[in-house]
Amino acid sequence: MLNLENKTFVIMGIANKRSIGFGVAKVLDQLGAKLVFTYRKDRSRKELEKLLDQLNQNDPKLYQIDVQKDEDVINGFAKIGEEVGNIDGVYHSIAFANIEDLRGRFSETSREGFLLAQDISSYSLTIVAHEAKKIMPNGGSIVATTYLGGEFAVQNYNVMGVAKASLEANVKYLAYDLGPDNIRVNAISAGPIRTLSAKGVGGFNTILKEIEERAPLRRNVDQEEVGKTAAYLLSDFSSGVTGENIHVDGGFHAIK
Repeated sequence: MLNLENKTFVIMGIANKRSIGFGVAKVLDQLGAKLVFTYRKDRSRKELEKLLDQLNQNDPKLYQIDVQKDEDVINGFAKIGEEVGNIDGVYHSIAFANIEDLRGRFSETSREGFLLAQDISSYSLTIVAHEAKKIMPNGGSIVATTYLGGEFAVQNYNVMGVAKASLEANVKYLAYDLGPDNIRVNAISAGPIRTLSAKGVGGFNTILKEIEERAPLRRNVDQEEVGKTAAYLLSDFSSGVTGENIHVDGGFHAIK
C-alpha cells in the first residue's frame, strides 16, 4: 500500500461531493497525505468546507484562486509557500465551457466561448505549473484531468474536446520543460462520471450506457478509481513516468 505521509499536495477544482477532485482527495487522505485546497468563489469555499469534514485532515488550508486571474495564481501559490511550505505535487481538475458551446454544431462555436474554454481548461495548467514549481524545490508531480473527447470527436463535447486536446498537449510540453527540475507532469483520462460538469453534456446517460455495454470491464468507473491512479502518479512509485496520459475508463479507449 502506498504511504503518502510527509507528502503535501494541492488539489484544485473540487465543486461538490461528485467532483473527481474530491475522489482524489479522499484517496490521498486515506494514504496519509497533507492536503491543501483551492477554490474560486466564497460559495465554493462553503461547499468545500462541508466536504472536508469527511476527511482526516488536521486544520486543512484553503486558498482562493481564480485561474482566470494571473495575480490570483501567483499570489495564491506564494501564500501557500509562505504558510504551508514546500509542496510535493498538484492535482489539477479544472475545466469550463459555456453550455451553449457544448451543444449544437461545433463550427458555430463563438470566438469568446472557444477562448474561454481554452483559458480555464488548458492554459490554467500552464500558469499553475509555473507558480507551483517555485515551491517544489525538490521536484514532484503535477497531474491533470482529461477525457477521451480530447483524442476523438465525441458528440455534444464540442469545444471542451478541443480544450482537452490542448490540455493533453500542454501536459507533454510541460513534462519536457519541467523534467530538468525533476517535476513530472501527467494526465488521467477519466471515463464519464456523473459530475457537475457532466450535466452540460447532452446524451450523457447514453454515453454511460454504452460504456456498460461495450467497455472491456463492462462498467463505468468512479471518482475514487481515478483517485487511486492519481495517488500512483503523485507518488514516488511513478518516478519514471512523465508526459503520460493514463486512461481510467474501464478500457473503453482501447476498443472501436
